[in-house]
Amino acid sequence: PFWQVYNLIADEYLEPVEPEALVDGAIQGMFDVLGDEFSGYMSPDIYPMMNADLSGHVEGIGALVETVEETGAIRIASVLEGSPAEAAGIRDGDIFVEVDGEDVTGISQMELVTKVRGPAGTVVNLTMQRGDQLLKFSVTRARIEVPNLEYKILDNNIGYVKMRDFSADARTKLDEVLQDINVNELDGLVFDLRGNPGGLLSTAIDIASAFIKDGTILIEDFGNGEQRVFEANGTYIGVSVPLVLLVDEDSASASELVAGALQDRGRATIIGETTFGKGTVQTWRELVNGGGVRLTIARWLTPNGNWIHDVGIMPDIVVEWTPDGNNDTADPQLEAAISYLLTQQPASLMP
Repeated sequence: PFWQVYNLIADEYLEPVEPEALVDGAIQGMFDVLGDEFSGYMSPDIYPMMNADLSGHVEGIGALVETVEETGAIRIASVLEGSPAEAAGIRDGDIFVEVDGEDVTGISQMELVTKVRGPAGTVVNLTMQRGDQLLKFSVTRARIEVPNLEYKILDNNIGYVKMRDFSADARTKLDEVLQDINVNELDGLVFDLRGNPGGLLSTAIDIASAFIKDGTILIEDFGNGEQRVFEANGTYIGVSVPLVLLVDEDSASASELVAGALQDRGRATIIGETTFGKGTVQTWRELVNGGGVRLTIARWLTPNGNWIHDVGIMPDIVVEWTPDGNNDTADPQLEAAISYLLTQQPASLMP
């Protein structure tokens, strides 16, 4: 019946229909039947971009974007230092109006990013709104290394490391950061995974293994009843200082995997809010048309056998906080982490 319907539409529908559009729709329809928000089809326009995000390198203008909740407009959240966007004069807060002469009002972030990104050396023409002004920019795209880690040494000799995602090079970058701050000379470390949506399973295991010497990191539970146990991979770097992990409701997937491992193994104290609750594993496969699919193939369980799907990781110390944008310096969750490290015993000094 599939080809019967396909041929009927292709031959007799009132308006012309691109064959690729019919195939894309049919593939997505199969995933819709699953009722799984984490399984789906990625078109040839989207799949390469998603892969680039996981690699930590993209080709584009070098800016992070966000959607304005009140209007749905998409604006520049942050222009990366040294980026083509910065060189062209684009600023934080500028709102996208046109990309290469096409009105982008009302489109999704994914659609916008697809239009703005492109091969290094090519030019994209942007019309941006800044206050009451409409400004035009011609930006030459470049290969951008997306900054993943932010770090500093806080007062009271406490280290702070924020990781934005679990891209392929995250563990290498983390090792460099911990060496740079001489982590074992500090009195404690705050590892911030708030807002981190996840990334590669292999990277999550690498990150957890930095703090856990041996033993179980996670368990995969497959539909046929089989299980696979992942243990620390032998890349422990001997971090001996007390460790606090910050999480919130946007800490998802790989972030939760690391939080669950460190919590169950007694290696860190978790502070913040209950996490997102994504406890499934997806495989990504490229298709012959240049698109790809992501398909849920397993549940993952914490070392103690807990499945956190739709439940999340419950912090050891709950500190709720909704930033209002009016006071960028106040961060009660970070303050709670610092207070804990200064006044309490670590969860465990044994990895």
